[in-house]
Amino acid sequence: MNEDQLNDQNLREQLIECGQLFHSRGWSVGTSSNYSAVRNDSPTEISITASGKDKGRLMPEDFVVVDHTGVPIAGESQKSSAETMLHVKAVELFGAKSVLHTHSVWGTLLSDFYGDEDGFEISGYEMLKGLEGIGTHETSIWVPIFENTQDIPTLAAEFEKYIADHPDRNCYGYLIRRHGLYTWGTDVFSARRHIEVFEFLFEVVARRMTMTDLPTPIRLA
Repeated sequence: MNEDQLNDQNLREQLIECGQLFHSRGWSVGTSSNYSAVRNDSPTEISITASGKDKGRLMPEDFVVVDHTGVPIAGESQKSSAETMLHVKAVELFGAKSVLHTHSVWGTLLSDFYGDEDGFEISGYEMLKGLEGIGTHETSIWVPIFENTQDIPTLAAEFEKYIADHPDRNCYGYLIRRHGLYTWGTDVFSARRHIEVFEFLFEVVARRMTMTDLPTPIRLA
């Protein structure tokens, strides 16, 4: 096994661990969710979960390698996730090395509650410091929400347009309405940390909203 193959195997093992963790937390149940990691930069090659796999029981062979257009490279026989282009777009726009997608209860509920407002703000929580580059709890992030659609190229284009239209907002992840969370990182570990941070914050925000006489989260103008 050469160095590239060893690197790819290591990335797959890390993504398998993510699947086991997320499944145990109820964030990736059934065959929902998809995970990826960049195994080669030039040319771009991304290992991504194959379609229809139980994320709590992933095996090294349950991945497909795609190129920068989301098309499986020569020799691949399995079908990649229907949402492959959303992974490709995060790699393209942010130089992400890993992209993770979960389907939690709290994220799904918040995506629906704030869907008509296209997102919501999270401010002041210590856990925000777990997001890359944030060094203080005295900060705010905006979580954009996009309408759920089976037209993945259109959704990818909407995400790209949002980033171009809001250069003043650091984007750490986004929600698809009544669907789930997408986030990314400089490696699998940082992407996994972002999932954990977001899922914690989503639960805090949603539970806070159910408590008597407490206001809902502040919203950006």
